[in-house]
Amino acid sequence: MVEVWWPLLAAAVPALIGGQALRIKKRRGEEERIKSARGREKSSDEIFVCERVCTSKRMLKKVGAFSKDPIPDTCVTVCGVSELDACSDACARTVCVNQHQVANWNDICLRRCQSECLKLSSSSSRSS
Repeated sequence: MVEVWWPLLAAAVPALIGGQALRIKKRRGEEERIKSARGREKSSDEIFVCERVCTSKRMLKKVGAFSKDPIPDTCVTVCGVSELDACSDACARTVCVNQHQVANWNDICLRRCQSECLKLSSSSSRSS
């Protein structure tokens, strides 16, 4: 009876390790995108970067329950010296405006919103 479980275990372990590796790779990719956005400050002739963030169904789905009582279908455009600054400020004004009692949830809300904002920003700059 024990011999039957060994092949199943042998098949499950690589799948679990592979799944964990994919999650780590995705997390590192998001961290790198935020770091690179922090360094993308504009030159003196391009003073501001503007980002538009909306409390769309897609954004609220990405942020999840970390957004407390958002007002659906509202948008704000914010300008800053980098894409990260503009995204951070826009997220704080729309998606993550109401603070949770649990402080860590506010940070997670901002990080997820910034990440999504930067994804949209980089995809729109590639298509232009």
